[in-house]
Amino acid sequence: MSLRVLSPSSPPQPQLPAPVRACARAQSTNLFHCRPTSVKFIATIHNPVRIGCSARSSSPKTVPDTVAEEGTKTPPWWGRRWSSADVGTAGVVLLMHALCLFAPFAFTRGAVCAACALYVATGLLGITLSFHRNLSHRSFRLPKWLEYAFAYCGVQALQGNPIDWVSTHRYHHQYCDSARDPHSPLDGFWFSHMSWLFDNESIVQRCGEPNNVGDLERQPFYRYLRETYLIHPIALAVFLYVVGGFPFIVWGMGVRIVWVYHITWLVNSACHVWGRQSWNTGDLSRNNWWVAILAFGEGWHNNHHAFEHSACHGLEWWQIDMTWYVVWLLRAMGLATDVKLPSPLQRQRMCFGTDLRETL
Repeated sequence: MSLRVLSPSSPPQPQLPAPVRACARAQSTNLFHCRPTSVKFIATIHNPVRIGCSARSSSPKTVPDTVAEEGTKTPPWWGRRWSSADVGTAGVVLLMHALCLFAPFAFTRGAVCAACALYVATGLLGITLSFHRNLSHRSFRLPKWLEYAFAYCGVQALQGNPIDWVSTHRYHHQYCDSARDPHSPLDGFWFSHMSWLFDNESIVQRCGEPNNVGDLERQPFYRYLRETYLIHPIALAVFLYVVGGFPFIVWGMGVRIVWVYHITWLVNSACHVWGRQSWNTGDLSRNNWWVAILAFGEGWHNNHHAFEHSACHGLEWWQIDMTWYVVWLLRAMGLATDVKLPSPLQRQRMCFGTDLRETL
């Protein structure tokens, strides 16, 4: 059993405007030209390689002129070409919402219980514990069999395969609340909530080709899930139909998936608009108590942006964090090791009014 405090040797760095940060990166890699611009928001500097991400070794596409300080100038619904992936994503999301219309007419106790059980399995174990804290941030380690089992639960949330999900989230932290954020709030609430999902090319335009998930791409299991992604939710739907008929499809797939969709998306949207900031992260992240309850602790978003590698997001005793409680239990059982938490020095450096130069 191991509990590791985040090393004081790699503290959060002084905050700089996003274009300045991008220019510094461009000078070191000579990949694209960067010109100084004025900014309204400051983005936190994050190390893209500290969690096992590969450095930006392949050349990303040059950031186009349409990506400016306020975000993309192209509307997400019109004025652009929809790829087959965009149409497919929109179709799946629409289908899941359409299934919810049958919920009042397909209500059974067994179907609701199945939906609740899958909500915990796919939302808590799959998305928040596996995709987010374990795979995206490497906040703790699990035995491979358990890591893969939890990741498979995440696939059943129908939010994408682990490689793509983790890549997008790591880009979010790298370019947080700037024009290059994949779901930047600068483009509006609904864009950050869900509209960004329907423009796959936008992520490439903002961030370049995904090359920050080498740690996952080296593992055959995650490559297999990427190649066979849609087969697994379809297999679950067939199983639910065999067990409980159409009501199990409506509640176990439609209602449950849409519920997990929106509580996940609220972290990207609501937690960058409503709530309080406890830490000087230099971005728009907020701690939102009601999102935290719905999303198993993910709503303590300002805490997370302050200490992104921490396995615990509810840093105060009263901040409910169901995902952390599960990690704590796994650690007590000897299954979770190398559990990361912020050190007192790191907390001090992220406090409002602290001069970072005094703590370096």
